[in-house]
Amino acid sequence: MSLMGIDVGTTGCKVVAFNEAGAVLAQAGREYPLISPQPGWYELDPDQVWDFVCDCLREVNGQLASDPVSALSLSSQGEAMTPISREGVVLANSPISSDSRNRKQTAEMEAALGAERIYQITGQPMGTIYTLPKILWWRDNAPQILERAWKFLCYVDFVAYRLGVEPVIDHSMAARTLAFDVRELDWSDELLEAGGLRRDQLARSAPSGTLVGEIPRALADSLGFKGRVKVVTGGHDQPAGALGAGVLQPGRAMLAIGTTEALVTVTSRPRMEMLDYHLSCYPHAAPGLFITLGGNQTGGRLLRWYRDELAAAERGIAVSSGRDVYDVIVEQTDDAPGRLLLLPYFVGSGTLYDDASATGALIGMTFDTKRADIVRAILEGLTYEQALVIRRLNEIGVEISHLTAIGGGSRSERWMQIKSDISGLPVSVIHTSEAASLGVAMLAGWATGVYASLAEAAEQLIRVRKTFTPRADRSAHYQRQLTIYGDLYQALRPVYRAMASDD
Repeated sequence: MSLMGIDVGTTGCKVVAFNEAGAVLAQAGREYPLISPQPGWYELDPDQVWDFVCDCLREVNGQLASDPVSALSLSSQGEAMTPISREGVVLANSPISSDSRNRKQTAEMEAALGAERIYQITGQPMGTIYTLPKILWWRDNAPQILERAWKFLCYVDFVAYRLGVEPVIDHSMAARTLAFDVRELDWSDELLEAGGLRRDQLARSAPSGTLVGEIPRALADSLGFKGRVKVVTGGHDQPAGALGAGVLQPGRAMLAIGTTEALVTVTSRPRMEMLDYHLSCYPHAAPGLFITLGGNQTGGRLLRWYRDELAAAERGIAVSSGRDVYDVIVEQTDDAPGRLLLLPYFVGSGTLYDDASATGALIGMTFDTKRADIVRAILEGLTYEQALVIRRLNEIGVEISHLTAIGGGSRSERWMQIKSDISGLPVSVIHTSEAASLGVAMLAGWATGVYASLAEAAEQLIRVRKTFTPRADRSAHYQRQLTIYGDLYQALRPVYRAMASDD
């Protein structure tokens, strides 16, 4: 028998089947397009996402004749929410985290309740990324959606619903809506009232690792499942990835390098001083723990932008050689530190400044600049940003001594060495880059008795493939560069304000 993890990301979905020892038996992925009908608007078509998930399920199940799936669980991007009618019809596309059309509603909500009160309840610094302000945008601009909506579902509970079980949302994902009380572990009546929502318009919440039902036989057959398949609550992709990376103790942190970049470390509870740095603090996918999250919405999406807009030559090499285009892009760079500095703020600044008006900036270009220099600046800039988050966490007493990297970017040894040199910390890469899928598969196994505990599952399943350690000469240089990098946003802030005032 096998365990399945489904990960519904921002730009693609993945389905992975693991045996009880954590080895990958089969996997499939699909990439779907972001829809951008206007500048600053970024949406997904939920029906298209579901169709691609189904394609992946059939592909994986087709490879599991001797190891049929017994249980599955789900992880997904946060915040994006789909309104559905009582008949299950999708009423609108789902705005994703980086969709910023709701700036007005975000500001109004913050003014009405106060950032401190919102953080006290939710553990989330106020911003445009969250679900509730996105629903408020619909209230003001498309009220018929609220009138017709039976449920508003995030992708974990939306896919569960489409799999034929009750749509139940786990606590880590519920926290990303800005409507969940992370101390009481329940929907907040105060925030629901502010958002004009009723409790029955949201899914029932439950801890990660809760058994919620079985896929109906006819549907299971159509998706290629061979027997009875139990569905278990999973988690927001970042804490789910932290679980799959074995980040279950203070001092250890997960660095997720996917469409977005995220730093996740374990903590015991939300603390108000985290609000000063716009750090989220909410339930872990391992019940009983909390995580602190610092993120950058640009992340690996920036390499995808480079691939599509500037990398025609690299794409040609990849096609002719049969290599992955991202390997070609990254390996063209020298091992020496770069001469450019890049602010990776292509969809706002991310955690530390939470400035939706901030944009990307590339400093230091001359006529000697080559495409490889820009690639190096992308790799370093994304890393500098997370190194600053680590500095700020250390300042408030959240010590980090070790990083475990996951996601597609963790496959690049050159980038992992850069991560270690800039952070000054050892960076381990585990045997699978699909840690979010592994994390929720662990939850599926725990809920169905395969593992006695999540700690036991982590010990059995998670294996380190390689650890990168900081090189002293490089780290000293990068620490000086990090200080300069830390000054860039403040230097450009008046420019961002002036540019935003012209919009």
